[in-house]
Amino acid sequence: MRDIIKDKAIVQDDWTVLRLAEGETPDAVEVPEGKVIVPLKVWQLQRDHLLKRTELAVWFSSNEQAKELKEDIARFSLLAVDFPKFSDGRGYSVAYNLRARFGFAGELRAIGDVLRDQLFYMQRVGFNAFAVRADKDIHDAIKGLTDFSEKYQTSWDEKNPLFRRAERTALSNVGDTGASA
Repeated sequence: MRDIIKDKAIVQDDWTVLRLAEGETPDAVEVPEGKVIVPLKVWQLQRDHLLKRTELAVWFSSNEQAKELKEDIARFSLLAVDFPKFSDGRGYSVAYNLRARFGFAGELRAIGDVLRDQLFYMQRVGFNAFAVRADKDIHDAIKGLTDFSEKYQTSWDEKNPLFRRAERTALSNVGDTGASA
């Protein structure tokens, strides 16, 4: 088992991410027993066979869309989005759509090339779990969730922009130049 960040704490992960090996196809790959996160294509092509599994989750690649799982989203307690490289930001849109458009309320996990610098922004779009890249220190990475004290824009985690949340004091004597008559 490896550690992940979930709900702002470091916890042990008992899920396995199924990745297809060279030559394996989504329709024929054997899904092992236990808690497994399968690629969306595996779920789509083996759905009838996998429906009876209770400890199953789905992960999206960066070129897939949340709407591809629309009818089945409610059956999962965990969904994941893969970041094949840190500079590929398409997964942010997938996460936001899972939360905002399709109402997914379970664990939403970022997997793949997940680094500290991304965590603050990932939580903004709805991620609450992060499988940090294996060669990175998870204890350092968790600090990325609190790198910034304020959020200026709206997003999944903050519905009002800063200018609507900030207390303002009225400017007194606007236009007063200080000259007396």
